[in-house]
Amino acid sequence: MEKRIIYQVFPRIFGNMAKTRRKNGSIAENGSGKFSAFTPAVLSGIRENGYTHIWYTGVLEHATQTDYTAYGIAKDHHAVVKGQAGSPYAVKDYYDVDPDLADCVPCRMQEFEALIRRTHGAGMKVIIDFVPNHVARGYRSDARPVTVHDLGEHDNVFTDFDPNNNFYYLPGQTLVLHFDAEQEDFEYSEFPARATGNDCFHPSPGRSDWYETVKLNYGVDCLHGRKCCFDPVPDTWRKMLDILLFWAGKGVDGFRCDMAEMVPVEFWSWVIPEVKSRRDVCFIAEIYRPELYREYIRRGHFDCLYDKVGLYDTLRDVICGRQRADSITRRWQEVEDIRPHMLAFLENHDEQRIASDFFAGDARAGFPGMIVAAALDVNPVMVYSGQELGEPGMDEEGFSGRDGRTTIFDYWSLDCLQNLLLDGRRLTEAQQSLHRSYAQLMRLAATEPAIRRGAFFDLMYANADNRFFNSRHLYAFMRKYRGDVILAVVNFDRNAAPTVRVRIPSEAFATLRIADNRAAVLTDLFTGQQTVGTLTAACPYGLSVPAYSGRLLRFRYDGGAPSAGAPEPDDYAPANGALLPSCISSSFL
Repeated sequence: MEKRIIYQVFPRIFGNMAKTRRKNGSIAENGSGKFSAFTPAVLSGIRENGYTHIWYTGVLEHATQTDYTAYGIAKDHHAVVKGQAGSPYAVKDYYDVDPDLADCVPCRMQEFEALIRRTHGAGMKVIIDFVPNHVARGYRSDARPVTVHDLGEHDNVFTDFDPNNNFYYLPGQTLVLHFDAEQEDFEYSEFPARATGNDCFHPSPGRSDWYETVKLNYGVDCLHGRKCCFDPVPDTWRKMLDILLFWAGKGVDGFRCDMAEMVPVEFWSWVIPEVKSRRDVCFIAEIYRPELYREYIRRGHFDCLYDKVGLYDTLRDVICGRQRADSITRRWQEVEDIRPHMLAFLENHDEQRIASDFFAGDARAGFPGMIVAAALDVNPVMVYSGQELGEPGMDEEGFSGRDGRTTIFDYWSLDCLQNLLLDGRRLTEAQQSLHRSYAQLMRLAATEPAIRRGAFFDLMYANADNRFFNSRHLYAFMRKYRGDVILAVVNFDRNAAPTVRVRIPSEAFATLRIADNRAAVLTDLFTGQQTVGTLTAACPYGLSVPAYSGRLLRFRYDGGAPSAGAPEPDDYAPANGALLPSCISSSFL
C-alpha cells in the first residue's frame, strides 16, 4: 500500500483570477474558480511536488444564493443558505456537481469527468467529499438516474421515526428560524419540521446549529433510546450505496466522508465492503472521537481517519509554545497500533491557517510540524492549497468573517494562488522559499523508502536528560528500511540550534538492526550534500538544526535501498515491548 500524499484544493477559490473581492460579493462580482483551472500543466506541477492524491473539496451540487433556474436547477431560499456561495456541505443533489465550477453550466458533469481524466493522466488519484449525515433543507435531485427514488420521496411524514424514512420528522410542528436569517419576498416554510443536521431535534434551531441542513435517518431511533433498526437494511443505506457507486463509476478513487462518526458504524461496515468489492477506492473518515477510532477502522473498514484530536492538536500547541516537543511521543503512542491509518495535517478547510493571527502568525513556524506529520511514520499526510505559500486566511470575506480560515461560504480569491498559477516568480521570496520547502518535503515523503515504508524509533526517551538536546523545542526520531537509516531532528524554535548532540541508544541499533559505528554514505536530504558518516551508541551524534526547520540525514549502508521493481520483504524485527514500550513502532508497509 502506498503512502498517500494528499493535496486538498477548494476549486471555487483555486483558479479564481478575479481581483474584486467584495465582501458578500456575488459570483458576478467576485468570480469563481473552475474545473478547467486544473490544466494538464497545473496537475503535472502538483504531481511533481510529490502528491499522489487530490481532494477536490466541494464538488457536489450544494445550496447557494446564486440563481441557476435558467438551467433547470431549483432556487434555494436565502434563509437556509450560509453565504452567497453556500456551504459545500449542504448538498442539494448527490448526483450532480456544483454549477459554479463549470465554464458551461449544462456541460458541468462532462467537465468534471474530463477533470478526473486529466488528474489520472497526471498520475494522481481523485478524492471527493461524501456527505452522508445531512443534506440541504432544499434537497431535490434533478440529475439522479431514472431508476433512483429521491430522498424523502416515500417517507411517512406523520411519524418522527420510521426505519425506512430518509429523514426525521417533528409531526405537527413548523420549522421556525428565530435568528435574523436573510429572507426573500416570502418566509422559508417547512412543515412538518425535520431534524437539523447536527442532531438538533427541535423545530427552532439556533444560529450555531447547522440550520441549513436536515439529518439523514440510518435506522437509529434518536428520540427513543437510540434503538437500532438495521434488519432489514434501511432504505437510506441502499440510497447511499447507489450514490457511492455512481461516483466510483465515474473514476473517483476515494471519498472523504464528512462527519463519519455521526453515521452508525454498522452502515460503514456494510457499505464500504460493498463498494470495494466492485471498485478500488479509499475511504477517509472525518472523526474526532478517539474512543471510536479502532471501531471505525476495524468494523467500519475505513482506510484513513483524521488525526485531529491527537497529532494536529499537539503539533499546534508545540508550534505555539503551549506544549513541549517531547509531548509528541505520547500522541503517536496513543494510536501506535493504528498509526498507518491516521491522516496527518496542519491545515484543512475547517482549521485556521498556520500564518493567521489565530495560530502561529508566521507560516515558517509550521514547517517543523509538517516534517513530523510527513516523516514520522507510514501514515498518510495532507496539505491544504495555500498552506505551502503561507496564506494567512485573514480576509473578511462575508459570511465567514475574519477568523483565520479561508472561506468555504463566499465567492473569493487568493493572491498567493493567483500568482502561483500565473507565474511563480510573482510570489514573494518568502513564499517561493516556503513553496520549495514543502515540495521538497512531500517529494521525500513520497519517494524515500525509509519514510514511505520504514520502521520507526523515537529517540526522545534517550535524550530526556541530555543538556545538549532541548526537548522543549527539539524532536528526534529514526526511520529505517533495508540499508537506509534516516536520522530526523526537528527544531520548533524561532532560533537555530547550532550545537545539538543526539544520543542514539544501543536499543536503537538492536531494534533496527543497524551495525554500531559502521561507515555509511551520508546524505542531507534537504540540501543534497553528501559525505561519510557513522552512528554509534558510544557518542552522541552532533549536528546543527536551522530555526523553524529540521534535518533529515540518510545513512546508506552497503546494499542500499531496493532497486525499482525489486521485491521489498519485511526487514523489521519487533522489539520486546516490555523493554521498549515508549520508543519503537513496528508500523510499516
